[in-house]
This record gives sequence, structure tokens and C-alpha cells, in this order.
Amino acid sequence: MKGLSLALAAGLFCAGAAYAHDGHEMGGDAAAQKDAVVSGEIVDLACYMGHEAAGGKHGKCAKMCIKGGSPMGLKAESGDVWLLVNDHQAEKAYAAAKDLAGEKAKITGHTTTKGGLNALIVEKAEKAS
Repeated sequence: MKGLSLALAAGLFCAGAAYAHDGHEMGGDAAAQKDAVVSGEIVDLACYMGHEAAGGKHGKCAKMCIKGGSPMGLKAESGDVWLLVNDHQAEKAYAAAKDLAGEKAKITGHTTTKGGLNALIVEKAEKAS
């Protein structure tokens, strides 16, 4: 009986987690999201926000910091900085963006703004020509 109760509890937990994840994927204000292609340098936000570290001299450090878990941003050619966010449906694209840390890149995805923070949900990442 104890095993059955444990199995039932585990099943309910997994179902709840799946339901919550489904809501997460579909959540948000779709009208606030816009398709975009933004070009610029992929920076690690810890170093960039802390002391404006960017550019060729910072490339190796940016790769190391981002691979280590530092948040990743895109310093656009316009001067705007975008938080790069993983798209659960395109995780390979986000991984490709990580590989381009410290380099010029072209990111395709959806833009969104929440609480004053601009983000770009990464659907495709490629080296800028």
C-alpha cells in the first residue's frame, strides 16, 4: 500500500510539473513579443554590467564566464543591450549563441520587455559577417 501511495504521489507530481511547464511555454503576453533579427557582440553581462568589459580583448573571458553560467547579453550595433534568453523549443540555438561569446553575432528571435528589462528569446544564432 505504501508503494502504491508513493507511486501515486510521484505520478501526480510529474503531471503537475508537466502542466506547469506547458503553461510556461504558452504563457506570457504574445502581443508583447515581436520577431527580430539583432546583430552585435555577445557579452557576458556580469563583466559588461560590472565594468563595461567587451571587445576583442575580452572575448576569451566572455566565453569562459558564459560557459560557467554568467548571464549572456547582446550589445547591439545600435548601442542597446539585450538579455539573451533560452527558447525551450530551440535550445541548440542558445548553445550556439554561447559558442559565439565575445564575437559579433546575428541573433534571430522574439523580443520582449518585462519590468523594464529588454530580452531577446534566441531562436537562431550565427556568426555575423
